[in-house]
Amino acid sequence: ITVVMVIGAISFLLAFAVFGGLAPAVALAGFGVSFPVAAYRHRRTDRRVTAQESWPRMIEEIRVQTSALGRSIPNALFAVGGRGPEELWPAFDAAHREWLLTTDLPRTLAVLKDRLADPTADMACETLLVAYEVGGTDLDRRLEALADDRRQDVQGRKDARSRQAGARFARVFVLLVPAGMAVAGTSIGTGRSAYRSPAGQAAVMVAIALVVVCWTWAGRVMRLPEAERVFRG
Repeated sequence: ITVVMVIGAISFLLAFAVFGGLAPAVALAGFGVSFPVAAYRHRRTDRRVTAQESWPRMIEEIRVQTSALGRSIPNALFAVGGRGPEELWPAFDAAHREWLLTTDLPRTLAVLKDRLADPTADMACETLLVAYEVGGTDLDRRLEALADDRRQDVQGRKDARSRQAGARFARVFVLLVPAGMAVAGTSIGTGRSAYRSPAGQAAVMVAIALVVVCWTWAGRVMRLPEAERVFRG
């Protein structure tokens, strides 16, 4: 909250110093306060993506524990989850409590799927549930195939993000170029007084709106599609 207030105040003062009007200053302050919130969401998304990228390794560990070490499916699941990324721990803790209270694996996996809300976790849980209820000797093969599939998906998303690096850098110019032109305009002729005129204030508001729209649109265009959850609870 403090960071948002400070960024908002700085944005307001800078905009008022350049444009000399209350409306552009308020508009830019509102735009400025969105950056700390967006940065927080971006960091949270990065942590979640990093945690999701660990699923191929976790599925492989579950496969090894259930096949080579002969552990039961619930024990293998919670042992691997306890060593997984920290972002996944609350979901595994809740599922473990459900298992200790009920020893009902379908309900336990339903809790885990609901807390994780991740397509890969859904597929892993459904694979384990079918193996637990139906039995058979092909759990090792199915988990191996699932781990390979998830590994390819993770690598594909990493490649897509690396190819977007140049476009993400270019997106910064959506802000820098108009800001530089606005500051330069104050030193050209009657630019400073022109900004303070009613027509100038209206033009500035339109320009701010266009910058916000372009910035938002560019972010949406570069957003990678999220995998859909098929096995919802």
